Amino acid sequence: MRAHYPHWPARVPHHITPPATTLWDNLAFSAKRFPHKTALQFLGSALSYQQLTQQAESIAAWLHDKGIQKGDRVLLDMQNCPQLVAAHFGILRANAVVVPVNPMNRAKELEHYITDAQARMAITTADVAAEMAAASDTLPEGEGLQHLLVTHYSDAFDPALQAQDAWPLSWQAWLTQRIELPVFKGGQSHDWMQVLANTLALPPLTVTPSDLAILPYTSGTTGLPKGCMHPHSSVMHNAVCGAIWNNGSHENIGLCVVPMFHITGLVTVMHSGMYLGATVVLMPRWDRDYAGSLISRYRVTHWTNIPTMVIDLLGSPKFDQYDLSSLVAIGGGGAAMPQAVAQRLWELYGLRYIEGYGLTETAAPSHTNPPDAPKQQCLGIPIIGVDARVINPETLQEVATGEQGEIIMRGPQIFNGYWRRPEATEQAFMQLDGERYFRSGDLGHVDEQGYFFITDRLKRMINASGFKVWPAEVEALMFRHPAIQEACIIASKDAYRGETVKAVVVLRESHRTQVSEEDILAWCRDNMAVYKAPRLVSFVDALPKSGSGKVMWRALQEAEMSAS
Repeated sequence: MRAHYPHWPARVPHHITPPATTLWDNLAFSAKRFPHKTALQFLGSALSYQQLTQQAESIAAWLHDKGIQKGDRVLLDMQNCPQLVAAHFGILRANAVVVPVNPMNRAKELEHYITDAQARMAITTADVAAEMAAASDTLPEGEGLQHLLVTHYSDAFDPALQAQDAWPLSWQAWLTQRIELPVFKGGQSHDWMQVLANTLALPPLTVTPSDLAILPYTSGTTGLPKGCMHPHSSVMHNAVCGAIWNNGSHENIGLCVVPMFHITGLVTVMHSGMYLGATVVLMPRWDRDYAGSLISRYRVTHWTNIPTMVIDLLGSPKFDQYDLSSLVAIGGGGAAMPQAVAQRLWELYGLRYIEGYGLTETAAPSHTNPPDAPKQQCLGIPIIGVDARVINPETLQEVATGEQGEIIMRGPQIFNGYWRRPEATEQAFMQLDGERYFRSGDLGHVDEQGYFFITDRLKRMINASGFKVWPAEVEALMFRHPAIQEACIIASKDAYRGETVKAVVVLRESHRTQVSEEDILAWCRDNMAVYKAPRLVSFVDALPKSGSGKVMWRALQEAEMSAS
């Protein structure tokens, strides 16, 4: 018996047989079962399963008409909104592959997604369409986008409902603005509402569970993000597991504020919700008081989040105005939940905060805490169908209980490998006892009860409010600044974000009296996603280097942590 089995949730199987169907079928079946049930609630407007399916089919027919074939990659670049869900399933229905993109990325970052994924089509919202068009414009002829489908957030809701739904007034201009479609070389922009009105024929559904479904990108020590190849089957497994683990049903009402361009929101909220036939209440951005009002108004039952959101909501001066009594399941990951906050949730609502752990490569959770026996600041136990071990990263042998090592795992939800990166794929896997395991790169240990804990990172990474920031990627972008000779990115402690990004910079001699720290910070905000952009910068005359000339980032990191 595995050590964690005595703590296994009641009525949950250790292994499942996932449906031998595609992710598209989950939406189609829910639409047949619950055609008039609300699938998505967004800023006071409801979209039924029947309406959502019709929109997705219109997108699929249009994509097919524009030449999208089986296996083609389509970029999807949006904040949470109904159009993201419709486009996501429309791409799948067109037998194509969804490439989720963080809408905080700027043009310089987007270039890589277009070229590496070899995408000729992107679907985005008007507020970030110009960045996507600018990225395509910089690419050589024949390598940029051919089509850009653009929607406005107000395509999905009635602006007149603002008075009764009371979304933040600071969102008003952003949500209701109308922007002209961007013009870019070698391609054409298209309006969302016109595309939805098409009467084109749907292509046959030819994909199978083993075909590629989504290609989410993850960064790492090499700088440029790598695409993680997930077939329909790996995402299906975790979508079903998430539903079973939390005793889910079609009566679930989930609050989706974690972004659906990220693997957690994509799998555990969107795909699990559509599989169940649940209702998903969408938030495009975080706002603690709007979240509190949505939970109260729609009687939200399930909320996946990052701990900083819960901390923020509990700290609202208006907190006593909200009714959170409908919640039956709350949890998340990305950062540890402070014990005091978890205790307050328990005392107020009898809710145990369920922490979990997963990676883009594992289609979100590989570990999570049992709802009836959770531990705090703990990754949890391996979920349904997962075998996880802790090994010595040098000898690749399993270590004793309680001993630190690298966490590895195998299971049906593990990705197929990195897109067009065979060497990186080979390095990411290893053999143990005749089985193939994925190497997480995270250091941790397992206790005598089979619960896993993370203790350190084998990979160089910064965790800012649950967002993973890879220093090599930020450094590569910073080297484009004409004044920067060298840059090293490290983590600095932050009272709210946990960690924040700090840049240690050596300026070129010609710019040392001409560029300030604020100039560098402003440039970073303009040229990279806001969560990646350094919040702190320090100028130095030289970076510490090893005998082989490599920057000794660890020395800088240790000095920073000692100082703070």
